[in-house]
Amino acid sequence: MKAFFKDIFEYHHHFNQQLVDLLIREQERISARTTPLFSHVINAHQIWNARVVPEKPLGVHELHSLETCKAYDQSNHLRTLQIIADADLSKAISYRNSSGSEFENTIQEILFHVSNHTTHHRGQIISDLRQQGIEPIVTDYIFYKR
Repeated sequence: MKAFFKDIFEYHHHFNQQLVDLLIREQERISARTTPLFSHVINAHQIWNARVVPEKPLGVHELHSLETCKAYDQSNHLRTLQIIADADLSKAISYRNSSGSEFENTIQEILFHVSNHTTHHRGQIISDLRQQGIEPIVTDYIFYKR
């Protein structure tokens, strides 16, 4: 399972970096919701990492420049790889969500959630790009594996 998650997060990092580069190049043309949405993807990833390896979390809707998002994506990626390498993925983590409710999930469940969350919002960003007349990058997993 660790090899699977490492591969999935390498894939996400690869395309997040390409996507943010495109967003930076097209900054004047992207929609008003694109940067906040990409910031949210980055924030959520960092928040989940901070629940597994305790550190100060970002705000779930904290807004960043695209350049800062790119840097956070890099640090999120490295932290996640460290979690995958060092943690027992079946270990349960207790945490409070952004509303203050307490929950418990395994690290494996958390990693799957982060991956799914990233895919969902990256798809929204790609849809936004198309609506703005910007040719998006192809982010399908199979293209990454080819």
